[in-house]
Amino acid sequence: MDDTALALSIPVLVFAGGIYAACESWWRRRHPAPPSPYTHQAARLAERAMLVDAEDIVDGAYTRLGGLYDSPGSPDTHPPAPGVTRGEAASPDPGRSAPAPARRG
Repeated sequence: MDDTALALSIPVLVFAGGIYAACESWWRRRHPAPPSPYTHQAARLAERAMLVDAEDIVDGAYTRLGGLYDSPGSPDTHPPAPGVTRGEAASPDPGRSAPAPARRG
């Protein structure tokens, strides 16, 4: 009797494995897995999202600090401090250096 049960258990296990495979296949078709984060498409989508976020940051900074980037010929939106003219308030250009001393020789 032990040999008969052992002989019948093999077809039962194969049949159960087939039923399990069919059910899993059906389940995967109805519930697909999300895309892998390691695909090229996922990398392109992440890059596009990063560029959109960077553009939003730059646009937000420009709207907040846009007055600093106005050209010198544009009208000043802020009134000058009382008693100070524009020429007095201006600092020397940091890009210019003092003239070199004359050489003796």
